[in-house]
Amino acid sequence: MTTTFASTVTERINVDRPFFAVEFFPPKDDRGEAELWRAIRRLEVLDPAYVSVTYGAGGSSRDRTVRTVERIATDTTLCSMAHLTAVSHSTDELRHVIGSLAAAGVRNIMALRGDPPGDPLGEWVAHPDGLEYADQLVALIKRSGPFCVGVAAFPYGHPRSAELETDTERLVGKFRAGAEFAVTQLFLEPDGFLRLRDRVAAAGFDQPIIPGIMPLTSEKTFHKGPELSGSPLPAALVERLAPYSGDTAAFRAAGMEVTGELCERLLAEGVPGIHFYCLNRSTATTELVERLGLAPRHEGTRLSTPA
Repeated sequence: MTTTFASTVTERINVDRPFFAVEFFPPKDDRGEAELWRAIRRLEVLDPAYVSVTYGAGGSSRDRTVRTVERIATDTTLCSMAHLTAVSHSTDELRHVIGSLAAAGVRNIMALRGDPPGDPLGEWVAHPDGLEYADQLVALIKRSGPFCVGVAAFPYGHPRSAELETDTERLVGKFRAGAEFAVTQLFLEPDGFLRLRDRVAAAGFDQPIIPGIMPLTSEKTFHKGPELSGSPLPAALVERLAPYSGDTAAFRAAGMEVTGELCERLLAEGVPGIHFYCLNRSTATTELVERLGLAPRHEGTRLSTPA
């Protein structure tokens, strides 16, 4: 696959082999920026389908997001995608951000309603001059230019959804508004994802739904990720990893084995690719990409890179 400045995510994922993608967050300081760019350069050689950059609640990282995505688009061979959230923004402010992204040459946007500032699980309140739901943001972006738009999906339902059927209809509504694909919140077992995929297909929609996976490299990510995503912490998995509690290296090895098994099951079930939440690190993602055979093999390319 060859990336060009004009690549869209749909062009990049419409391939005849499973792909992988990576999500970064904008750095907060010079040290974080150096760390991020080390990860980007180490993953670039593996040819991810796209890389996305998150957007802080209420636009707290707006300028850093735009700068980071612009630099990825202009200084690397990667296809970049910017996140954009509606929370705490008026419609005019959203139009301004969309214009800034367009001016930076960004063609791909992940449209999200967003979490409340300060408390991801707090009460969500729309801006008085803003938008209520993500499908409205999708429609606004599509009216604003020739953008490729992705959206979020929730295998076990959004934490604020009363039932799975309502949550599925929200996702379908985002597809109706023009979204070309969805990426899920992280999860630790495949059944919820597979049921979500079936519900969307039964509703008559075939847009790609890409599973979002966070490598289990520490006890903190094991417990904190599901808490924020709304996905369950499977009892069998808790029991399996319990013997490694307190042993950093042993837990990482066991957690990476669990993550690899989950990805293998998803690929066997026909998912188009895997979206990795890499926490601005490259090593764990590189290990999984190598294990799963998701990177093109070029003579002289060394997949395993140091941390």
